[in-house]
Amino acid sequence: MDFTDVSDTTKSAGATLVKPVSNAIRILRYLSQVGTPERSVDIARQLKINPSTCFNILRTLVQEDVVDFSALSKRYSVGLGLARLVEQLVTQGHRIQMAKPLLQNLAARQRVTITLWRKVSPDRIVIVSSAASPTDVRIDMAEGQRLPVLMGASGRLFATQIDLDDPEVQNSFETIRWAQPLSLEVYREEVRQAAERGWALDDGHFSGGILAIAAPVYSPTHSIDFTVSAVMFRGQRDEEGLADLGKALIEFCSEVAGVLY
Repeated sequence: MDFTDVSDTTKSAGATLVKPVSNAIRILRYLSQVGTPERSVDIARQLKINPSTCFNILRTLVQEDVVDFSALSKRYSVGLGLARLVEQLVTQGHRIQMAKPLLQNLAARQRVTITLWRKVSPDRIVIVSSAASPTDVRIDMAEGQRLPVLMGASGRLFATQIDLDDPEVQNSFETIRWAQPLSLEVYREEVRQAAERGWALDDGHFSGGILAIAAPVYSPTHSIDFTVSAVMFRGQRDEEGLADLGKALIEFCSEVAGVLY
């Protein structure tokens, strides 16, 4: 069974282009490719950008520490700030890869599909790693699958750090397409239970016939940026078995936090 692109929208081909942002990215790309310090006027000529606009963008990039300026040569080059930003992204990706064997081991031991979710924006979460149960009949969850931040078992965990009384949040909740709809009042109670016991449950609301349990991976500041979810068929475990799995996920998340942070 394969779930892909649930409740997500595709990019519009006619999306508005913000010219200053586009030019800033072009400048950074150009400086990275040439590998040598360049004058503002030369950059503007090469990229066909208005010289005054190019100069102002470069000044802003210098202030943001992603471009360096030499007062002696009057030339610009890629700054350490950009290198640090790229390093952080690469490092995070490497850490997620390092967590993969842990997910595979847990999936084999518990005989369920294990997914690692990450919050990528205020309103979206994505599967960054997935390990299917090594059984004949299993559920495959595709890496890259995106969901509304409030959806599923993981959504109930992210919701513990979101103001559910916010009208915008409530409006977002009403737009979610559940397989089995539930009211905000019921959802709010399930979020409260998740916060109390340390793990959350989605019983057929995300997808008919599917049950998921999730636990949070806390950052050093106790924020929730990642969750680990166990996905199975409904009826695969009794109530006691689900509680045991929830506790196992809590312990696992403490372990995987040491890899991700």
